Amino acid sequence: MTDEILLTKQGYEKIVAEYDELVSVKRKEVAERIKEAISYGDISENSEYDSAKNEQAELEERIHKLENMMRKAKIIDESKISSDRVSIGLKVRVLLQETKEEFEYVIVGSTEADPFEGKISNESEVGKALLNKKKDEVAEVTVPDGVRHYKVLEISK
Repeated sequence: MTDEILLTKQGYEKIVAEYDELVSVKRKEVAERIKEAISYGDISENSEYDSAKNEQAELEERIHKLENMMRKAKIIDESKISSDRVSIGLKVRVLLQETKEEFEYVIVGSTEADPFEGKISNESEVGKALLNKKKDEVAEVTVPDGVRHYKVLEISK
């Protein structure tokens, strides 16, 4: 796996916003909870203190992960991407030939993938198969049931 984390500008901004929220707001809230729990006295049997310390550990782990992601981020400049071939940062409308259903996906890096929002990873089977395809080309994807054929109908920004 590469050190580089591929992100769209929108995905990078989402990570930065979460990081800012955690550092400027959540850290203070957790510190206040710990301070309040300590004021209750004996911390050896203080469930509020234990809970707040666990939350603090999880928070710091997430902050560290976000810092790492921002440091390793490679932002895909969508304005410089040609839409003649499927690539990361572009939207692709496809026809699943076996069922005649149409789907619309945005190809993103694995960090941003969210199938419920139509964002599929460039590392997923469908994402890999669609990369570099042109309009009207067919991508074959092997699935447990056999092979699926996705015809590229449209590529857009």
